[in-house]
Amino acid sequence: MSNIPETGRTQRVQIRLVVIQVLVFSLLLTLLGRLWYLQIRQGKEYTDEARNNHVQQVVQPAVRGSILDARGVPLADNETRLVVSASRTELMKMKDDGKAVLTRLAGVLHMKPKEVMDKIRLCDSKTPQPCWNGSPFQPIPVTDKATTQQALQIRERAEDFPGITAEPTAVRRYPAPGKARTAQVLGYLSPVTDEEIEEAKDSDSPFLRSDQVGRSGLERTYDKALRGKAGVTRYEVDNLGRVLGEAESDPGRPGSTVVTSIDARVQAVAEYELHQAMETVRKETDRVTGRPYEADAGAVVVMESKTGRVVAMASQPDYDPNAWVGGISGKEYARLTGKNSNYPLLNRAIQGQAPAGSIFKVVSASAAVRAGYPFDGRYNCSSSYSLGGRSFANFESKGHGPITLGDALKFSCNTVFYALGHQEWQKDGGLKPKKDAHDWFYRTAHDFGLGSETGIDLPNEVTGRIPDRQWKQRFWQANKDAWCRQGKKGGSYVEQIAYENCLEGNQLKAFDSINYAIGQGDVLVTPIQMATAYAAISNGGTLYEPTIGKAVISPDGKRIEEITPKRRGRLPVDAQTVSDLDKGLRSVVEPGGTAAWRFEGWPQDKIPMRAKTGTAQVYGKQTTSWFATYTDEFTIVMTISQGGTGSGASGPAVRNIYDALYGLDDAGNQDLKRALLPTPQKTLPKIQPDGSIDAPAVKPYDPEAQKPKDGEGTDDAQQGLAGPPVWRD
Repeated sequence: MSNIPETGRTQRVQIRLVVIQVLVFSLLLTLLGRLWYLQIRQGKEYTDEARNNHVQQVVQPAVRGSILDARGVPLADNETRLVVSASRTELMKMKDDGKAVLTRLAGVLHMKPKEVMDKIRLCDSKTPQPCWNGSPFQPIPVTDKATTQQALQIRERAEDFPGITAEPTAVRRYPAPGKARTAQVLGYLSPVTDEEIEEAKDSDSPFLRSDQVGRSGLERTYDKALRGKAGVTRYEVDNLGRVLGEAESDPGRPGSTVVTSIDARVQAVAEYELHQAMETVRKETDRVTGRPYEADAGAVVVMESKTGRVVAMASQPDYDPNAWVGGISGKEYARLTGKNSNYPLLNRAIQGQAPAGSIFKVVSASAAVRAGYPFDGRYNCSSSYSLGGRSFANFESKGHGPITLGDALKFSCNTVFYALGHQEWQKDGGLKPKKDAHDWFYRTAHDFGLGSETGIDLPNEVTGRIPDRQWKQRFWQANKDAWCRQGKKGGSYVEQIAYENCLEGNQLKAFDSINYAIGQGDVLVTPIQMATAYAAISNGGTLYEPTIGKAVISPDGKRIEEITPKRRGRLPVDAQTVSDLDKGLRSVVEPGGTAAWRFEGWPQDKIPMRAKTGTAQVYGKQTTSWFATYTDEFTIVMTISQGGTGSGASGPAVRNIYDALYGLDDAGNQDLKRALLPTPQKTLPKIQPDGSIDAPAVKPYDPEAQKPKDGEGTDDAQQGLAGPPVWRD
């Protein structure tokens, strides 16, 4: 028998019972707390997740809105094609990752198996085109050019093609009306990426896996309006995937229509004439290098002078934007982006930078007036200008004696501007600038909108460069180490320049000032910047943000959101100076002016023309051709890289564009029946409730159609032939 007292045993039992009770109570309390957390605190979240596990979504992609020209002609629209797609999700479930299915599919589509497999592989940094850069969970298009017979084969033999679909789908199309590609302006589409889906998930316009998004041009700028909203139908299913019923659905809506200020007819003329000008000048020999001009790139902008709306914008080399539709091939991608491509995806009207040459002289003339030099004062146009033992010659070394600033524009006299730029540099302190230096020549360029974006409604516009003292300092700090490593006193030309830059590259020197005054040296401008500046002179001084979009119209045509041109400022001179500039530029196309030989027969009394020629020198390259012009209605600026002189290379093309706009023949006779756009288009095209548009047809540009028939254009009184040019800038 135990010696433990009965009372002690009873106490130990009671203690054990209490401990067990505490443990049981703690477990129950923990369980109840967890149930409260799951069912009440997190109940809605888990309920939604459970419901989603039994809901499948079917997405009906929205039909993308069209991009129209000013008269309603489609520049980008959609067409129905038979699209064959492959589901990676289904194919990856197969033992061979779907290789057998894709091989059979290649046979039906008359493609190589590797070509089909490359189309559905996922893109990464090491995978070349073609590849898929969209979501791996959505059907991947293999081709959008399937025939009806091919689609039927796939659908009737579904057991041989699991994971493969063949459906009619609205596919983007760039119809190139009148052969006007408008490639860099329109841009292109590609599938949305997972990163974009994640970034936009909380926005008012989230992406779906099936979406295509604009990657450049107007397709990117107006992507949200054009994209519309995809329809989503949700089905309740059981765990075996059987449909139990239809859940809530989100109706889709097609994208809106974007109307532009582009005129497809004028665009066709601009593209043709730019290309033809480059082809022509390549057959001519550069007297400096002794070899043909390369004419490797070019751009032209046609703009409404009074609004800043862009009527045409062409860039060379160009490409066919349809190459991106349905996925771009590796060969085509390399052709567009490779080292030898010359980068046709660049829109050189807004991304091409070059020294401005003599078309910059309107800025320098304005700067001189701001600095206190009278526009009608007399300035010596000598054949050369001496500085530090060096002589800087006029173009073709011609002199005209004392002339006004207006005549300096007419004759494109470099030495007048050399002297003015040098004098202002000295007044500002030279190598030791004053604290209150006016820097009129640099400040005026900025006030003309140079050195900054114009604000055009296209992505990736570049700023150009105005090499003022601040830029000089920043540039020196960024490059000093490299210059010091490369530089060598008494070495080659490049080594000697690097040596000097290493020591004093942050100083704005006298040479910089005189070179800058004629748009040379480190000056960089874009065609759209110069078009905006010259349009401002035409309209009396208002600088506009250039625009291409004119209106966004709802799919039913009832809601119209017009895009109004925005004023970004005024030219930094008074009305009298603007008028003086206008008169000086008018004299450029009149007898004795540098552009007179290109405007022989122009009806100056009916359609006053103003112009400025420019020939910019670029180290290591042939000269860049510039031609800036305007009438009361339109401004046209053209440039050709390594194309020679301004009036020589670009002049004929610009004249032909004006002839087409106004319906003029070589003698200056006007036929309004042949005129494409004698005045800017003001009305918007009408869109019917069903989305249809009564768009006029556009014929390909035929330069011969601009010439008069036999017996026409013989009115001598209208010819007004100009005299021979003094020289050609």
